[in-house]
Amino acid sequence: MSIYDKSSLVLIPSGTKTGKVYSQKPVSGDGDFTFTRSSAATRVNADGFIEKETSNLLLQSNTFDTTWTLSSAISVSGGQSGYDGSNDAWLLERSDASARYIRQNVASSGVHTFSVYAKPESVNWMYMYISDGVTNYNAYFDLSSGALGSTSGVIDSAIESAGNGYYRCSISVNASIAAVRLYPAVADGSITGGVSPAGIYIQDAQLEQGLVARDYIETTTTAVEGGITDNVPRLDYTDSSCPALLLEPQRTNDFPHSEYLDSWSANRLDRTANNVDSPEGAQNAYKMAQQSGFTTAANINYAGITAGTKTLSIFAKAGTFDHIALSYNGVTYFNLTNGTIGTTASGHTAVITDMGNGWYRCAITKTTTAVYTAAYYFAQNNGTLTTTDTQGYMYAYGAMIEAGSYATSYIPTYGSSVTRVDESNSVTGVSDLIGQTEGTLFFDIKDTTNLNGYLGVDSGSSGTRIIMYSLNDGKIYTQVRNGGTIIFSVASSVLNGRAKAAVSFNGSESIFYVNGTQIGSGSGTTYTNLSKVTFNHSSQVGVEINQALVFKTRLSNEELADLTTL
Repeated sequence: MSIYDKSSLVLIPSGTKTGKVYSQKPVSGDGDFTFTRSSAATRVNADGFIEKETSNLLLQSNTFDTTWTLSSAISVSGGQSGYDGSNDAWLLERSDASARYIRQNVASSGVHTFSVYAKPESVNWMYMYISDGVTNYNAYFDLSSGALGSTSGVIDSAIESAGNGYYRCSISVNASIAAVRLYPAVADGSITGGVSPAGIYIQDAQLEQGLVARDYIETTTTAVEGGITDNVPRLDYTDSSCPALLLEPQRTNDFPHSEYLDSWSANRLDRTANNVDSPEGAQNAYKMAQQSGFTTAANINYAGITAGTKTLSIFAKAGTFDHIALSYNGVTYFNLTNGTIGTTASGHTAVITDMGNGWYRCAITKTTTAVYTAAYYFAQNNGTLTTTDTQGYMYAYGAMIEAGSYATSYIPTYGSSVTRVDESNSVTGVSDLIGQTEGTLFFDIKDTTNLNGYLGVDSGSSGTRIIMYSLNDGKIYTQVRNGGTIIFSVASSVLNGRAKAAVSFNGSESIFYVNGTQIGSGSGTTYTNLSKVTFNHSSQVGVEINQALVFKTRLSNEELADLTTL
């Protein structure tokens, strides 16, 4: 019999749905885990890209004769040939020479992108409009040639061929949005005059947070969210073709704009939004270019970071400059050509992570007792902020500062700070799957560095439990406790990397193995009421689980060594 065959509960992260992580054993589903996280989150998906929550804030997004309001002398008629081969498009047509539009009132603030698919009918231009009640943000689009027209107030505008003569047109703004509008237009800068009637085809409108238009989400009477929404478990593929179950503590990104980097204070810097594909695979990263005539590196900065242990991070990619310097009560450098950490400031803990396609996530952690400014310098060389190429550039995306001793998964913000709450993954009422007189716990975790991983079985009380955990120090700990008495407790050496650990017990002995080596042994115990398996307890949340097993038997030392060998 194989070791796997002896197990009573097996979690190899692969199958999930909202609020659920499926176990591979037992096949009855009795061991499936309940997952909770009452907020959105991000992960690295199987394609290697950061995946976020997505949304469409418009109602009746492709039913333009319902929630939408028509100005006088304009009409919509459905059943038109669409970009996607359907007959779901609409003809938007004005019957006189005045400015006529279709409108939907919206209440949302921050960075948003408004998009729609459009095609010429009797006029070749479309005018897109967003209003905050005072200011008009707008752009013109040539639907015959696919060219951009004039704009006013927008962060960016874009037009992309979508097939069947359609283009997807979008404008991105930073505003308190009160309404969106679409107009047939006769020329760049002109929404009046010309032919009458004047019409364009429209289909699939969307308003979403962020700098670019993402995959369209159909809505009816309510806004719709997709992607990594509330209670969606995260199977994370960072650095691996196999997923790990990502479980993290509550964290807040205190930077109000993580992607709209024009909102930051800047020195000696020219910024170009939506210049290159970011680590999420969308063209929403910034080009950060040194202004001509300066020999001190350009930077963006954010003042007033409060005292405490903070982690500052950003995604960066080399251009003609290949170093980025993170400044927070000291300056630490990162080489974006070879993915290494350069000169490191006193008190800084630095980490660099390869995100693929030339992108790296660079992070520093520092504990301070005073208020400081956080800054990102776009540097030419390691250890110095002096430049000789006064027009050098690089790319940036996703700035984040969080209270904590390591960088957690990216939290996007679009105008205010955002909190991702902590995650819970547990199964209760499974006393028949947990050994009471003897048993074994095993987990394989991706990285012990700066993580608070946990796996335990208990009776519903912390006084009666068997646990393995890490405490932000690179070590794996275990504890066998019964009726409030600690029976066995021991810790591994510092690992700072992947770890396989197992604790096994019976009435006479408890024993602990990590990475193929026996760490310690001690007294044993028996139980009568172990009924819960959980991956989080108190602050001990923050781990990527490759695999977890529960056994109803005390495995032999040889089996424990085999099971935990990397």
